[in-house]
Amino acid sequence: MKSTGIVRKLDELGRITIPIELRRTLDVVERDPIEIFTDEGTIILKKYVPADIFTGEMDDLIEYKGKKVSKDTIRELARIAGMEFKN
Repeated sequence: MKSTGIVRKLDELGRITIPIELRRTLDVVERDPIEIFTDEGTIILKKYVPADIFTGEMDDLIEYKGKKVSKDTIRELARIAGMEFKN
């Protein structure tokens, strides 16, 4: 992990402001979804990028009931279910 040397205080609602320099560097703009992770007492923020819920693949995604699934996964699931899949 690389330190930026930037320190911010939480406001009364528990919010912090991400400095514009970091937002520009990491291509984060207003209203972008941010994922929050924890690891042994560390909070990690990451720009959320939708991925296949089964494989993590990020190409050829289709949304189904609010979840992302890749076309390759759909083909594989169809094969497992014994269905023929025509391209």
